[in-house]
Amino acid sequence: MFDALRISGSGMTLHRKYLDAVSDNIANINTAAAPDQEAFKERFIVAQAVDYGSGTGGVRVAGAAFGSGEGKLVYSPDNPLADDEGYVRLPDIDLGTQMTNLLIAQRGYQANISAISRATDAYQAALSLGKNL
Repeated sequence: MFDALRISGSGMTLHRKYLDAVSDNIANINTAAAPDQEAFKERFIVAQAVDYGSGTGGVRVAGAAFGSGEGKLVYSPDNPLADDEGYVRLPDIDLGTQMTNLLIAQRGYQANISAISRATDAYQAALSLGKNL
């Protein structure tokens, strides 16, 4: 009877972790590194479906994956991390893509909240049926 709540709860957890990853990517979009060092790598959440036949259902966070881009060299001679030629390494992260991912994660979270609300209403309606007998 409470499967809908458990499944939607797992979806909320997944989308919260997704929001965390995207927020981290946006926060570090301008994090500079020395040209000979690795730039910040974009973080992704790996989701895995949980088999409904196992009695739980829903999704779970299977882990995190990181982008493979080595970053981009940007001329910034005033940066304390710049090399002798004035270059620093910035992450190769697209802000437009991150904003899209942010909206997707937010909408997924909201959809799971709505599903929990509907399931709660249905359970309350079922309980009130017994009161009228």
